Amino acid sequence: MSHSTATEAVIRRGDEIEYEAVDAADGLEKGVLIAAEHGAPNFAIRRFTLEAGVEVPKHTNGVEHEQYVLEGSYVVGIGEDEHTVEAGDSLLIPAGVPHWYRNEGDDQGAFLCAVPNGDDTIELVE
Repeated sequence: MSHSTATEAVIRRGDEIEYEAVDAADGLEKGVLIAAEHGAPNFAIRRFTLEAGVEVPKHTNGVEHEQYVLEGSYVVGIGEDEHTVEAGDSLLIPAGVPHWYRNEGDDQGAFLCAVPNGDDTIELVE
């Protein structure tokens, strides 16, 4: 992983962000806000939305995740524990730890997720 300094500042406007459905769950979408392809040398920031009723299956990632809840309230499973999170909460999900999401509410949930640039192996856990 590169630890160099970006040579130019980058501003990406909200209307530039393209959201795409994530195969893992119907009603889960991801938008890449800033990443290596935009000149960020070390980290990517992504925004996810969870529609009401969405369940994201248990999975692991090869890299750590830092998350910040933007809106809504939903349940996050991390390892063997369940946590109800809401806007303003922050999470650390270590690399390799099984985790999942469930939006039991009537409103959309959304969070920012920061990850190191590079390969991120995602594996579903049965």
